[in-house]
Amino acid sequence: MSAAQLVNPATEEVLASVELLDAAAVDDAVARAAAAQRRWARVSPAERAAGLRAFAAAVDAHVDELAALEVANSGHPISSADWEAGHVRDVLAFYAGSPERLSGKQIPVAGGLDVTFNEPLGVVGVITPWNFPMMIASWGIAPALAAGNAVLVKPAEWTPLTTLRLGELAVEAGLDRDLLQVLPGAGPVVGERLVTHPGVRKIVFTGSTRVGKSVMTGAAAHVKRVTLELGGKSANIVFDDCDLELAAASAPGGVFDNAGQDCCARSRILVQRNVYDRFMELLEPAVKAVAVGDPASRDTEMGPLVSAAHRDKVASYVPDDAPVAFRGSAPTGRGFWFPPTVLTPQRGDRAVTDEIFGPVVAVLPFDDEADAIALANDTAYGLSGSIWTDDLSRALRVSRAVEAGNLSVNSHSSVRYNTPFGGFKQSGLGRELGPDAPLGFTETKNVFVAIKEDT
Repeated sequence: MSAAQLVNPATEEVLASVELLDAAAVDDAVARAAAAQRRWARVSPAERAAGLRAFAAAVDAHVDELAALEVANSGHPISSADWEAGHVRDVLAFYAGSPERLSGKQIPVAGGLDVTFNEPLGVVGVITPWNFPMMIASWGIAPALAAGNAVLVKPAEWTPLTTLRLGELAVEAGLDRDLLQVLPGAGPVVGERLVTHPGVRKIVFTGSTRVGKSVMTGAAAHVKRVTLELGGKSANIVFDDCDLELAAASAPGGVFDNAGQDCCARSRILVQRNVYDRFMELLEPAVKAVAVGDPASRDTEMGPLVSAAHRDKVASYVPDDAPVAFRGSAPTGRGFWFPPTVLTPQRGDRAVTDEIFGPVVAVLPFDDEADAIALANDTAYGLSGSIWTDDLSRALRVSRAVEAGNLSVNSHSSVRYNTPFGGFKQSGLGRELGPDAPLGFTETKNVFVAIKEDT
């Protein structure tokens, strides 16, 4: 086994050293999880619900601690990290209501009684990204536990601290220590072993489309179920009949939240041509007003990028000759900073087609509704997006025509724990969250009972 040093992205100071597990440790964890899962599945639905409520209460008692860890390890502004920690609590509390509601069906048949049961899969592997570590981990953990499964979580190498703490809090809440295990390690080692281990019945993966394809390929060898939440290049479509001032004022939050390190980021702003110039006039002061700085400050709206390597990748999309319309500001000196940046490229430019995953947005004009839809759909991705219009019929027409799994009208909301979340096309496979999420961690078992005729 080896160790990895974790770095605070705002200061470049070393935070901690975390031991990275090897494949043998994964095998041991799977064996222990399988035994714990059998014990967990035998307890009553009410007891499983109580366990999840206790876990939620433990998170609630440590919201400030979890938020501080996310600020230090991920560079999230403290106001965002507070919300994320509260979101984890709320996800656990929401799915605590599921065990007693996972009812099957009674199906009318001839000659007997036919019923279905929602049986847990067994051991589930959850592989999480570095951009929203504890929040996305909870999306897999909570519904999988609610359905009676054991869960093994591999956090991203750069940002494991909040997920590790969630594992400890689960034990403090009274859950079996083998029921939810956090396995820090390298993707090609721990992640690969979770994908290939025959005892892991499902993989939930959030990350790049490139890696997601390899997860899907590896899982196919075992006919293993997968949920994939992958990349995005979402469009923010601004029609000429909308509240243009509100659309412009809201646009920075739709793309620069978490420094653009968000698969739902509206990184393409499509503006109807006849209001394009006015929109740009309104957008510039909104972008320059974004407060970029110390993530521990309550005044900060955007923190640093997660690492030096990622900052270099983002910077490669803004070379010296890039069509920069305007920029915001960012600190200089230590830390992985990058200013909010607005580009006005041509439609085929790589800044328009690639997922940059940073605080860089491309603004493009369109002619009419048909052109807007065609431009919005001209991408391999289909995760999220926004539509700004005061015409309800247009809002519904465009919402149905845009190929994306999560759309907002006159807002940038994408994720609620009580509604389904997932993408079209190469943005993913399956859905997370919402009331039906626990069913994604079950097998449907059909049982027919013959009934003798009364003689």
